[in-house]
Amino acid sequence: MRSVPLLELHKNLGGNLGEFGGWLTSLDFGDPVQEHASVRTSAAFFDVSHMGRLVLRGSRVAEFLQKVVSKDITKVSKGTMSGPALLLNERGGIIDDVMLYHVSDDTWFAVVNAPNIEKDLHWLTMWRDKLGYGDVEIEDVTEKSVLIAIQGPKSLEVMSSLGLEGLGKLKILQFLTNVSLLGQEAVLISRSGWTGEEVRSYGFEVWCSLELGEKIVKKLTEAGVRPAGLIARDILRLEAGYLLSGVDFDESVTPVEARYWMAYDTEKVGYVGSEAVRERYLGGVDKVRVGLRFKKGERFVPRRGDSVLVGDKEVGYITSGAYSTYLSRAIAMAYVSTRYAYIGGTVHVRSRGRVFEAKIVEPPFI
Repeated sequence: MRSVPLLELHKNLGGNLGEFGGWLTSLDFGDPVQEHASVRTSAAFFDVSHMGRLVLRGSRVAEFLQKVVSKDITKVSKGTMSGPALLLNERGGIIDDVMLYHVSDDTWFAVVNAPNIEKDLHWLTMWRDKLGYGDVEIEDVTEKSVLIAIQGPKSLEVMSSLGLEGLGKLKILQFLTNVSLLGQEAVLISRSGWTGEEVRSYGFEVWCSLELGEKIVKKLTEAGVRPAGLIARDILRLEAGYLLSGVDFDESVTPVEARYWMAYDTEKVGYVGSEAVRERYLGGVDKVRVGLRFKKGERFVPRRGDSVLVGDKEVGYITSGAYSTYLSRAIAMAYVSTRYAYIGGTVHVRSRGRVFEAKIVEPPFI
């Protein structure tokens, strides 16, 4: 198991450690409910350094990426992120969803999911060589850097307290590189995140060296900004309707079943897996991903694998679920037979011997 670079600092802050995606990191810092509430009402920060960070360089790097990702990156201007974008196998199954950063004509960055770092690196390298782009360099810098996410409606104030003024001018998914911060230089600062707060223009992420990352965390905690762990983050991303790799999708699922419309361009052709996806799109699918919203105040946590029922008939299954204190209700994502996937329709979920009523909805939940 790998450890996040700032693990000792996590311990000093009272982090309850656990494994996620092959990494030892903090699942919470004593109170995931309050950590979640801080993100929705004020601000909190996450050390998300378990996410993989890749640097791709070369005069033909954009041409290469255009042939292996599901989004049209020719439309992405410098200083802007594109994503999530999908890496697909030749059957159209989702290998991973990644965020891409257009740094310069010959440099792009990628942030990938923690469990998939080696798999993504191998896949990208394989297709680079297969497609004849051997001049493109792909470097894994995950353990040489850290990624800190500051999320919540007071995030801009927090960034100002770090000496960063003017970040309010950044639009969603825009970023700055080589930013002076606490006497050092951060690789980049972006208006982004994975909690839903970035959509409200409340979120920022800082990609920097280990030394600067430690300074940032200490400065934030001294200023009273609450650290938050992966339990709170999982509920936040579910409220925002974001999919989790290996949970809400895997290589057996195409973006059509996953209804992952934000992650691929339906008219784009010529990238790995595009023909299979197009065939599935035109031919129809047997199941689709939907959101489930349960009755307000009914406290329980929908679990992965719980059955979705229409009458006595099992028509689907839960992939991820949570009880949202922000919404005062349980929420979930599920795959449901297309014959029963009516937005606004009522279904039931069998969970640990009990049955709960739910409405099929279109995420996000917030």
